[in-house]
Amino acid sequence: MKVLIIEDEELAVRKLQRLINETDSTLHVEGVTTSIADSVSWLKTHAVPDVIFMDIELADGQCFEIFEYIDIHSRVIFTTSYDEYALQAFRVNSIDYLLKPIQQEDLGRSIRKLKELSAQTSEAVAAGPSLDIEKLLRELQDGHTTQAQRYRKRFLVKQGAKQFSVEVAEIMYFYSDEKISFFRTLRNQKFLVDYTIDELAALLDPEHFFQLNRGLIVTHHAIENVQPYFGNRLALTLKPAFEREAVVSRERVKEFKTWMGR
Repeated sequence: MKVLIIEDEELAVRKLQRLINETDSTLHVEGVTTSIADSVSWLKTHAVPDVIFMDIELADGQCFEIFEYIDIHSRVIFTTSYDEYALQAFRVNSIDYLLKPIQQEDLGRSIRKLKELSAQTSEAVAAGPSLDIEKLLRELQDGHTTQAQRYRKRFLVKQGAKQFSVEVAEIMYFYSDEKISFFRTLRNQKFLVDYTIDELAALLDPEHFFQLNRGLIVTHHAIENVQPYFGNRLALTLKPAFEREAVVSRERVKEFKTWMGR
């Protein structure tokens, strides 16, 4: 089966290509495009692919704009950083999605669904974009989906002259030092990040991250133990070891306990 990948992050492209090769050798990546314009041009000048892995957020807009310029006669599997609760609209017969960071088990599920659908009648595909896609596009244009909160799944960091992405799932905590923000990973790597702690708190999923005070945000997995601390506060022991005190501010103690017990 012929595959087109529409994705503007090089690391994500490489990972998806590797996972596709490892999951099903009958799928062959025929092309990779990184923008709406490139995707429209590719689709107009190449044979119709059997499936398109399509990232929602591209550098020049949302991928749904592609459907305004060209009829898509391929199966579409969205790859996205949207939280799962916001993706119910994609659960239709001709469309599936993969939530980033993509896992091989999930990719395998999507490929199985793709092959099952391909074995069925092709009439719905030949008719062009499904009603579900058109409905979703209208909803996006009308702003009906703007309330669905998106959270960061990765951060771009620098190490010397190199730039690369670090998945949020690898990050244990964020902290501020002399008004500069950093994070530490599970492997105790330290990286600078170009956001304030308050900005990071708005970008991170509150199910997994909690802002203890004005200078520290942690995930559940970073907390080794919790102890009472003077002033009706709480002191945490973190992993990897944090060089300073990790203290829950007094006004956040109740909320912190609720978060820990979810």
